[in-house]
Amino acid sequence: MKPYILAMALLLMPFEMGAQHICAHRGFWKNAEAGKTQNSIASLRLAQENGFWGSEFDVHITADDVVVVNHDKTYGGLPIHSSTYAQLCTHPQKNGEQLSTIQAYLDQGAQSSCMLVLELKKQDSREKADKMLDICVEALRERGLLDPSRVMFISFDLEACKRIARELPEFTNQYLNGELSPEELNQLGINGLDYNSTVLRRHPDWVERAHRLGMSTNVWTVNSKSGMKYFIGLGVDCITTNKPLQLRALLENR
Repeated sequence: MKPYILAMALLLMPFEMGAQHICAHRGFWKNAEAGKTQNSIASLRLAQENGFWGSEFDVHITADDVVVVNHDKTYGGLPIHSSTYAQLCTHPQKNGEQLSTIQAYLDQGAQSSCMLVLELKKQDSREKADKMLDICVEALRERGLLDPSRVMFISFDLEACKRIARELPEFTNQYLNGELSPEELNQLGINGLDYNSTVLRRHPDWVERAHRLGMSTNVWTVNSKSGMKYFIGLGVDCITTNKPLQLRALLENR
């Protein structure tokens, strides 16, 4: 196999060639069983049980260096970066769960082959962002999940993506912010893009251009039937959605 063909195959390894994949946004959470609680362990378990290709989740780091699974910078009215984990845990989640650490979340993640789509949220300093990534990588390694077929990384933090490109080049590593073309990402060694639907509607050619460079493509967050049909037609590798059952039905009935 020629070197450039091998490189392309390795970059796209988590994505079955010719298929399109469903990623449950913050887990499969819009249902009574998950208590309509995004980023909960229940939402991950339900994404696994429903057989979705992937489940996305977000991480932050506390003042005492505990990595927690939460989308916003605040939790229970408290800023995560300046609060201890014990302080945050005085507020249960909507479904009654305790705010999950990365370790507890990955214990559930190890229970199936569902792709763990790990979003590294921007932090208040480079030091904290780097420590958060270090803790995540170690937690993945301890559970046998530090494997490109089991986890991929996404982030709005360009420096985090560049670090992953240097240190974990075999992993799918997608930038989220949307201002960089596939060629610019490729120059930085970043092997994927995961852009908002409005960005890819403005630049539909970026999907094909990314694929020509051996890069993976994802789009977020697509919840309308018309949007799903558009991005299925555009040929993105993965669609991130809060309505994964609806997307599955569309893909099955093409």
